[in-house]
Amino acid sequence: MGKGYSSLAVAAGRVYTMGNSNNVDTILCLDAGSGQVIWKHSYDCPLDPLSYEGGPSSTPAVDHHRLYTLSKSGHLFCLDTENGSVIWTRKFEAPPATPADYKVWWGFAGSPLVTSNHLVLAIGAAGLALDKQTGKTIWDNGPGRPGYSSPLPFQIGDQSGYLFLSGHELVGTDAPTGKVLWKIPWRTTWDQNAPDAIVADGKLFVATGHGVGCALFDLASGSPTQLWRNKNLRPELSTGVLWQNHIFGFDQKRLTCIDLKTGEKKWTVEDTSQGSLILADSKLIVLQETGELLVAQANPEAYQPLAKAKILEGRCWSTPTLAAGHLYARSALGDLVCLDLN
Repeated sequence: MGKGYSSLAVAAGRVYTMGNSNNVDTILCLDAGSGQVIWKHSYDCPLDPLSYEGGPSSTPAVDHHRLYTLSKSGHLFCLDTENGSVIWTRKFEAPPATPADYKVWWGFAGSPLVTSNHLVLAIGAAGLALDKQTGKTIWDNGPGRPGYSSPLPFQIGDQSGYLFLSGHELVGTDAPTGKVLWKIPWRTTWDQNAPDAIVADGKLFVATGHGVGCALFDLASGSPTQLWRNKNLRPELSTGVLWQNHIFGFDQKRLTCIDLKTGEKKWTVEDTSQGSLILADSKLIVLQETGELLVAQANPEAYQPLAKAKILEGRCWSTPTLAAGHLYARSALGDLVCLDLN
């Protein structure tokens, strides 16, 4: 599929992803059952390897008969899912560098968020929203340094909004207008805020690596109030999962469980490597960066492994996708595998 870290979007019997070969990005549509290519759409885009393989970092979003993709250089496409034809396209520029910013920039990585009317993107520090039908700007909070996480919708009482974990802070915006509601400073080495935040029951959980750690905030009053903060969970790349008031995720390279209400560490597995995970049927499905797949019971009291298998070679940072009992996973070099988990 070409190099990259785009994960897999699965819908209506098709798989969508992105890769880069010879400084050309390709958006691919594959048959979910056989892996055969149905269509491709390619465009010039630099690979830009920088301490990793390079290539696209965001994951396509499917909305009925439309597919939305964002390249690391800011190419935004709305494609027809049937044949890959371009419906509309936009191009966004890299954030401006200032003396206070680090000069390292790994490109746009946040995946597009599709809502009833909006296409929301982590462009700038506080995002922007487009009309998903036409690509026209609805609101834009201007230039700034985005993070490498994806926009997140939230609902607190009557307030509907979008959350952005930018390069320097968490930003809550009003959904209809984009007005910034609040900001929480959150800065890591290299401005590498990559994992998505989690919002549940009026609470906001955030965790990032590079020594920063995790915290829980109460959003009920409209202004975030910190409930606790510690370094029991420090994920550098992947988002944890919430299950029965506990967060399962990576503390650097160790699979870990913490209590959401208190931040207390419940257990840690010392012999795992960095990776990503999803939750299904009360099971953790974990893909380590070594290409080894782990399945474990999502038990807050103890780590309970159920199965493991080597499924890919090379670096594996992309989160796997589960659909209809089939697990789709990829490597940074572009190898894709489909497993039957039934």
